[in-house]
This record gives sequence, C-alpha cells and structure tokens, in this order.
Amino acid sequence: MGEMAVFRVEGVRKSFGQVPVLQGLDLELKAGEVTVLMGANGAGKSTLVRILSGVYTRDAGTITLSGAAFEPTTPAEAIRAGVVTVHQNINDGVIADLDVATNLTLDRLNGRGARLFFNPRRVRREAAAVAVRMGLAIDLSASINDLTLADRQMVAIARAMAHEPRVLILDEPTSSLSSAEADRLFELVDRLKARGVAILYISHRMSDIRRLADSILALRDGRITGRFEGPELDYEGAVKAMLGRKVAAGDVSARTAGRPVLCVRGLKLSPQTRPFDLDLGEGEIVAVTGLVGVGKSALAETLFGARAPAAGEMTLDGRRYGPKTTRQAIARGVFLVAKDRAISGIVPDFNIYENISLPFLKRLSSLGIASRRAERAKARQQIADLSVVCRSERDEMQTLSGGNQQKVMVGRWLSEPSRLLILDEPFQGVDIAARRDIGDKLRASAAGRSTILFLTELDEAFEVADRILVMSEQTIVGEHLNTDIDIERLLCEIAGKPYQQVSAR
Repeated sequence: MGEMAVFRVEGVRKSFGQVPVLQGLDLELKAGEVTVLMGANGAGKSTLVRILSGVYTRDAGTITLSGAAFEPTTPAEAIRAGVVTVHQNINDGVIADLDVATNLTLDRLNGRGARLFFNPRRVRREAAAVAVRMGLAIDLSASINDLTLADRQMVAIARAMAHEPRVLILDEPTSSLSSAEADRLFELVDRLKARGVAILYISHRMSDIRRLADSILALRDGRITGRFEGPELDYEGAVKAMLGRKVAAGDVSARTAGRPVLCVRGLKLSPQTRPFDLDLGEGEIVAVTGLVGVGKSALAETLFGARAPAAGEMTLDGRRYGPKTTRQAIARGVFLVAKDRAISGIVPDFNIYENISLPFLKRLSSLGIASRRAERAKARQQIADLSVVCRSERDEMQTLSGGNQQKVMVGRWLSEPSRLLILDEPFQGVDIAARRDIGDKLRASAAGRSTILFLTELDEAFEVADRILVMSEQTIVGEHLNTDIDIERLLCEIAGKPYQQVSAR
C-alpha cells in the first residue's frame, strides 16, 4: 500500500445473521486524492459507508486513520476524528423540521464546547459564514421541509464540509443536483484535495468519475475486485470488474405509438409559464429530460393528481382527466414511481411484499382481509422480473441496498396493469446493470399502457425511450424520435439556447 495513505481498511468483514456482506475488504485513501468506489447494488457499499461513519461496527478487520486505530461507535465520534460522510439518503444529512441555519450549525450546537444557551443571532452569523464558504445561495431561515430535493442535498453537503474533514465520504452526492450545482460541488472537492483531504467518492455516473477520479476501486460481493490507477483510467475495465461481466450498450429500436392514451392541451404548470401540449400513445415510452428545476417533477405530480395545474385540460382514453387526489389517479390506472423513495416511496418498517401490495390491498382482499398468499406471489414475481437481490419477499426494506429498494418501488407499480405509468428519476442511485434490468422490464411490459419517464441524465433516456421530450422553464421545448438524434440541437434545447446561434459560432 502507498506511503501517502492516510486511511486504511484491511480485512474488514461484516455479516447480518448468516448472510456475509463484506468479506475481507481492503482499501486505502490517499491524502489529496479522490478514490471512486463503484459497486453493483447489494455489493456492500452502504454497509461499508455505515461502518466508516460509525453507524455499524465491523465483525473483523482493522481500520486506521493516520496510523492510529479508528474505532468509532457513533457518527459523532467519526466526525470528531475527522471522518465525515454525506449519505445517499439526503434525510440522513439534514433535520427536516429545522431551518437551514440551524442545520448548518447543528453539530457545533451539540458538539463538545457547545454553549449552554441557544443564541439565534450567533447561529445565523455562523451559518452565513458556512454558506458563503460553500457557495450556498439558499434562504437561511427557510425550513428544510420547504426546500427542493436539490437544495436539501446542497445543505447536507455544506453541513458535512463545514467540519473541515480529514477524510470525506460522498455517497452519490450529485444524484439530485443540477449541472451548475454539481460543478459547484466539484470545485469544492478540488479545494479539499488541494488541502490534503482524502476523499472516497461513491458513484456510477461516468461524468462525475471522469471529472474527479484519481483512482477507481471496483466492489463486488463484499470484496474489492479491481484497482485502476494512472493517467488513463480504464472505465470499461472498472465496470466489468464491478459486475463480473461486460455490459452491452443499450440498443433501442424506437416503436410507433398506438392509440392515444393521454392528451394534454394548453397545460401551464404555474401562471407565468408558457402553455404546452402533450400526447402519449399506447405501447410507447417517452422520456422527458432537462436540467434539475425545470419542472419535470412538477409535471409528474400534475399528471398524478398530487399538484393542480394553473391552466389546461387533460383526457385519458378520451375521457376528461383531472384528478383532485392521487387516489383518483390510481383509480383511473395512473401510477407514479416517485423521485424520493425515502419520503414518498418505501415504508421502511414493512417487508418487500407489504411494500409492493400497499396501494392495491383492496384488490387483494376478500371481506376486508388481505390475502397474504396473493401478496407474496405478486412480490415473488417482481423480485424475479427485476432481479432484486434479497433472501425472500419477507425481507424488510431496511435490509436492502438503495438500488434494490428502487427496484421494489418500480416493481410495486408494475405489479398491476396501468394505463399511464409515470416514473420520476427511476434510475437514481442504481448501478448500470440494475438500470438495464429496470429499463428492459419497462420495455418488455410496455404494451397496454403509456409510459413516461422524467430523467436528468441523457444516457438513461437514450437507453429506454422511443421519444425524448425536452423541458425548459416548465414547458416542453423540443421533441425527438430516438433514432439518429441531432445531439447538438438536443443540448441547445436543454440549455435554453437558440440552436442556430450556437451552430454559427
């Protein structure tokens, strides 16, 4: 192992019951370098992060920080030692009922040396200093509950970086960020590197990896299966080491839509925006792409009855469609895989089959009593179809990796027939193979409904969609059949720039 390593993990093992998760894992983090950790869903990434951040204790192995034993029993102890983590689940990094200023200074208020009396003016002054240092342009008095997912993520990152870490662990930090916000994060990472901070960056996004990685570690089945260093990093080799096989590129043959399912006319998501029309046909998959904050989630919520439009009319199968509640939308066969599975998706204390059957208990019940046999059979089918990594349908959701939780959420809404299936960032936090599993299932089951996905990553849209629509400033500004797409035009539409003006440069 290299002389510059400040953080070493050697022979770490962790099992849950009879199930081994980490099996003699070794890694090192060097001062002033970004080490990217890539691993398939269920490979052990979340367990490793929880051990390093003091949430779990390991069963065996050693961890050292600057040559001294690192033995945190709580997250607070890990932070005091200089190992700071930004978790994939944003709610692990912020307190939703508190305001931004209190969140940014919370660790100082509760840590050693904290003052006896709470001083709001001092808290706001210290929070303002953190916000300026981190480039955080958010109202410090705003409640976390009122922030967008992207702003919550930025607060969690700023809170972590305010600790002046010696080791920083970032778990899928750009999953909810716009390109501008991601660039700001990358600049912060660059500054931390220059100060000698060792960084473990967990991501599957190739754009992040190419921008930041000094080295790549591939994790599979609880072991490091590949190390990639040097000026020319072998990205394809890292993916192969992570999965144990090569992943073929997606090959979508765009299909022609059948009869109309959803027709939208003159829709305005807010009073000041430009109205737009939208038609979705039976059997087709449409991806709506655009930057974070352009209205994708707002449109998804409007179609699902969770948000009222400012203007416009909708029809579903030729009949007026204007749900006042999500219950009404579900009754018409309109389903939504929500963007934030932790808040709007899973019930952590329920097992897999209970989570899948939850919206459909009435359909699975007789005389008010749910059929457990039917629930379990439905769950087993989705587990098989989506390759969910688990022991059985009785496993609790909390025992699954984030990617496998996401598969269960998709499986929930695929377990019953629908007329319109809406998926808001369904590939968030899942690895390349899991993304293909979900995409293949969506395409294989597309007959008999319309499917609309809201995606920030263009690669994801290319892999699954028949048509790609572009949103900007809460309206549809472009449409492309997924065959020989004019990429330059598409990127101009996403950026909100005139195509001819950019081409003329």
